[in-house]
Amino acid sequence: MIQSLSAENSLSYLDENYKRVTSEIEEAAIRAGRSPEEIRLMAVTKTVDPLRINRMISLGADLIGENKVQELLSKLEFLDKENAEMHIIGHLQSNKVRKVISTVSMIQSVDSVSLAKEISRQAVMNELTMDCLLEVNIGGEDSKSGISPDDLFELSSEITELPGIRLRGLMCIPPVCDSEGAVRKYFEQTRRLFEDMRSKLYNKEEITVLSMGMSSDFVPAVLEGSTLVRVGSALFGERQY
Repeated sequence: MIQSLSAENSLSYLDENYKRVTSEIEEAAIRAGRSPEEIRLMAVTKTVDPLRINRMISLGADLIGENKVQELLSKLEFLDKENAEMHIIGHLQSNKVRKVISTVSMIQSVDSVSLAKEISRQAVMNELTMDCLLEVNIGGEDSKSGISPDDLFELSSEITELPGIRLRGLMCIPPVCDSEGAVRKYFEQTRRLFEDMRSKLYNKEEITVLSMGMSSDFVPAVLEGSTLVRVGSALFGERQY
């Protein structure tokens, strides 16, 4: 019993973090004239152990995001998969697609037609349909992967024709900014791209996910229309590498 109570107390900070983050999302949604139910919270679990992940799931975080395929697979058997779905959100190499195609419900980081084609091939082989987001390099940064905004419509049109893929929307990681106003401009630009893409593609009813905002900027992301925020350190604390 002493050990159980000790473990319980050591994880109590997760409860406080979860309440704070969900409260801030709700407040931002209301400020923007939106319903808080429109925004989904993803718990980003890079470097986080299964014990803490499962505690977060028990609190209501029913969406988990992992950056690396190998890390996800190493944790998989220990996670409460019955009560949470999982997405890949980091850069995905084509040769790793087969390892996650039957494990995750969405790949958020599709950044090329070649990757999309491999996802399509693996999905067809496994007789499933994979939900995907296109990652947009909204800041045009050489250090980041992602599709150029100028190429977005052409590539999205091509990708929607691939079998086994269901394009659901966009994801972005904006440049580091020194003010909320600056980062909001990138989020606004991404939202406009999302709306434009949605208006032009035939499957617009399926394009409902705008994944933007992380621990440092999820509030301005919600204010600018995000429907999914990817939060790691604000939930779990600073990462220990």
